[in-house]
Amino acid sequence: MDTNDKHKIMVVGAHAGDAEIMAGAVIAKYTQARHEAVLVHMTPGEKGHKTIPPEEYAKQKREEGQRAAEVLGAKAIFLPYKDAELPLNDEVKYRLCDIIREEKPDIMITHWKGSIHKDHEYTYRIVQDAIFYAALPAIKRDLPAHGCYTQYFAENWEDPEGFEVDTYIDITDSYEVWLKAANEYELFSGSISNFRHLDYYKALAVIRGCLSGSKYAVGMMRPKGAKIFKGKVLPGKEL
Repeated sequence: MDTNDKHKIMVVGAHAGDAEIMAGAVIAKYTQARHEAVLVHMTPGEKGHKTIPPEEYAKQKREEGQRAAEVLGAKAIFLPYKDAELPLNDEVKYRLCDIIREEKPDIMITHWKGSIHKDHEYTYRIVQDAIFYAALPAIKRDLPAHGCYTQYFAENWEDPEGFEVDTYIDITDSYEVWLKAANEYELFSGSISNFRHLDYYKALAVIRGCLSGSKYAVGMMRPKGAKIFKGKVLPGKEL
């Protein structure tokens, strides 16, 4: 593969596990074809365990996130913010801006803004400004500006308001890898949360597959104004 044809996906999730559950199959699809991927976790998502204290669970979530990234063939980056306390300020936005400039993705995937979870909404807003800051040469940081990439919003059960799927990607060939990565997290085992995460996202993969003519698919949304797309890969991002 010519280096000019190589893609790099960056998925920014509010909590460790968000990026993998909502976009892990797309990541695996591209890394299996020798493209690159980076998972950025804004917080560990450490405050949701029934019995383990947050500090201990944060360590567990980071370990789970590293293992999941290895399964997906991706790199994991953990930011130092706390679950349910993600700040919305320029310090966070510039930190993510610097990561974008260092990693140089050409595909960006994150949460949609219409969320019931504050951290998810804030992650959306942080990503939008970080993209802008990273691409603007007049903003002087340690690394030069980086822009020119395509953005997608991933389907997440907590981000439903105003979310409209316009991009369907066949994940049949990466479905099992995605499940293996998700199962690195205790959260998705059903022993922590009453919400049946894996059942929901597995069923969603079937539904999106039915609507797009494949066995399994994921649905994503591009910035407003895009046309409906159904295909094997992201629009214009061939394997």
